[in-house]
Amino acid sequence: MKPTSPADWLAQARADDSTRRRRRVLAALDDLTRDGQPISVSAVARLAGVHRSLIYRHGDLHAAVAAKAAQPPNNTTGPQASRNSLLSDLANLTERNTRLACHVARLEQRLSEAFGQDAWRATGLGAPTDTDTLQRKIDHLEQQVVELRDQLSEREEDLQASRATNRELMTQLNSIPHRPR
Repeated sequence: MKPTSPADWLAQARADDSTRRRRRVLAALDDLTRDGQPISVSAVARLAGVHRSLIYRHGDLHAAVAAKAAQPPNNTTGPQASRNSLLSDLANLTERNTRLACHVARLEQRLSEAFGQDAWRATGLGAPTDTDTLQRKIDHLEQQVVELRDQLSEREEDLQASRATNRELMTQLNSIPHRPR
């Protein structure tokens, strides 16, 4: 059907453009497959000269890219690893690397502590402080703080009672009529 109005012309032009872009994506996918290049949405979009969102928006294009990416390359000359096995190996090696880095950090810390103790003793600056004595002193001081807070609380209560008594006495004193002298 031939377009008759400007809106129809625009719709037809848009449909033609979409068809051209889809053909370019499929051609790029075939080119990457034929050349044995790694296949990804970004690689296909780059080669086709379109934005990645076009491939993601069209489910059939995205499925075609995903299917081709999952297939092993055609030009294999011997045993080759699949993409999934390589990704699995990468994840495992990354985890191993993380574990080894943590282990090295712990060993460095232990070594640093051992050298620190040796240096402390070698310099003759003195023996390390007795932590038990310090802990007992802290406990004693904390107990004193608790006792002093209790005393302060009792004195505040006494002060409040004294103030209340003083107010009552002043009220009584002010309520007695005064005689002129």
